[in-house]
Amino acid sequence: MENPIKISALAITLNEADNIGAYIESLWFADEIIIVDSFSTDGTVEIAEKYDRVTVYQRPFNNFSEQKNFAISKAKNEWVTFFDPDEEVTKKLADEIIHTAKNPTAIGYFVKRDYYFMDKLLKYSGIQNDYIIRFFNKSYCKYNDNLVHELLIANGKTLKLKNHLPHHTYKSFDDYTAKMHHYSELQAVMLYEKDKKPTLYHFFFRPFYRFGYQFFFRLGILDGKEGFILAYLSAFSVFKRYVNLWLMYRKIE
Repeated sequence: MENPIKISALAITLNEADNIGAYIESLWFADEIIIVDSFSTDGTVEIAEKYDRVTVYQRPFNNFSEQKNFAISKAKNEWVTFFDPDEEVTKKLADEIIHTAKNPTAIGYFVKRDYYFMDKLLKYSGIQNDYIIRFFNKSYCKYNDNLVHELLIANGKTLKLKNHLPHHTYKSFDDYTAKMHHYSELQAVMLYEKDKKPTLYHFFFRPFYRFGYQFFFRLGILDGKEGFILAYLSAFSVFKRYVNLWLMYRKIE
């Protein structure tokens, strides 16, 4: 089936050998696949380079926004997809992207993500309405300057696609904690650059508030033990963020 417009599929990777093969195969509709890798050591690059249409760039990781904007700059086509390797681009979603590309009526399209945590589909825990732009015209979209939890800024009309995107994130407790430590470090840097200083309020109240908000107010309790674990880890990530920030100020004392 010939695409109405040519599409570049983009991704950033670091040690995604378990996901990268299936991810690339799910992008059968793309004219080219651009992967920006942060010097993986598990064979991610070697697997990716076996596929046609794939171009791999390796560059040091500074933050998520820089990596993603660099990937966008390497795309040959105006229209791009930007999925994570642990997101499942289903046949139905791919077909909808192709159909939408026949006559785009917006410059960016949101996709509803279905969040799997430790192999369980979570329906609450604050992720009930997790929509994210995954198909867009690069001439009108760019990631903001956030070091983590980066947002794609779309300068124009956006719409939502109908099909959902399974997100198989954090397949184990250790996987989540490893990423949590990384994110906490980047968030601490963002706060440090804004001259924010940690107080007892940040160490004690903020983590408890995060747990209560996610587990009770956002109904994480209805997701069972997985909802409890996710709320606990989210609270600890807040605590870790301010510990990292405190340590940054200690270094200059």
